[in-house]
Amino acid sequence: MVAELLVQTVKAAELAAVAGARVVPFHWNGRYPKKKQWCLETLPFRHHWVLYLDADECMTPEATAEIAALMAAGPAHAGYWLEARMAFLGRRLRFGARNRKLALFDRRRAHYPECPDLDVGAMWEVEGHYQPRLEGSSGRLRAVVRHEDAKPVFAWLERHNRYSDWEAALRADGRLTAMAAHEAPGRRLLKRLVDRAPARPLLAFLHSYLWRLGVLDGGAGFHYAVARAFYYWQIGIKQREARGLTPPPSPASRRREP
Repeated sequence: MVAELLVQTVKAAELAAVAGARVVPFHWNGRYPKKKQWCLETLPFRHHWVLYLDADECMTPEATAEIAALMAAGPAHAGYWLEARMAFLGRRLRFGARNRKLALFDRRRAHYPECPDLDVGAMWEVEGHYQPRLEGSSGRLRAVVRHEDAKPVFAWLERHNRYSDWEAALRADGRLTAMAAHEAPGRRLLKRLVDRAPARPLLAFLHSYLWRLGVLDGGAGFHYAVARAFYYWQIGIKQREARGLTPPPSPASRRREP
């Protein structure tokens, strides 16, 4: 898997260079800052505003026009939340899946926190599921971008298996709760309620499939809701393991098994 990722990275860099982009190499030293914050501090930007998109995210004409109008008028906030419209099983999900992130911001007024996750072996050189902190308010863009994830389901499950390792480790000892202390009160309260709610996998399925109308996305919407529920089940069982409530069987007990 590591070799495949390296090949993909090299190919992406080659394609970017052919298209006329300036490719800047990054070699992570295993400490902070990770890649996104390193870019904010190191790259020779021509402008103060930056837009972070993943390699499988594509701008839409509507998003391009909205950002252009925003920059021309002068941004009213330090950063803006952007929604990526996901694809699953080859179908664009219009209802049951939302991926929002603080992707457009003034780099002088934004900083990614140093999340204490260097001990989580499944993570890598990019900041995980946490957003930059802004010196100022945030807004929201109305237009969406396309999430062109054409990889097989195996890749989605493998990636979220690693994500669940990260989230379970940080939830198990309270690190994720400490990070949430910097978020808005309403968002903190919502996360606290979700964390303490019983049957979180079932709630995740119902939220995606019924509350967010994923049922209208057809079979892809159903399977995405099931996959999302499985993701939360993974987090829960890994939290139990991290807290020592479900220790793995000892070598002696395994030898006694028939």
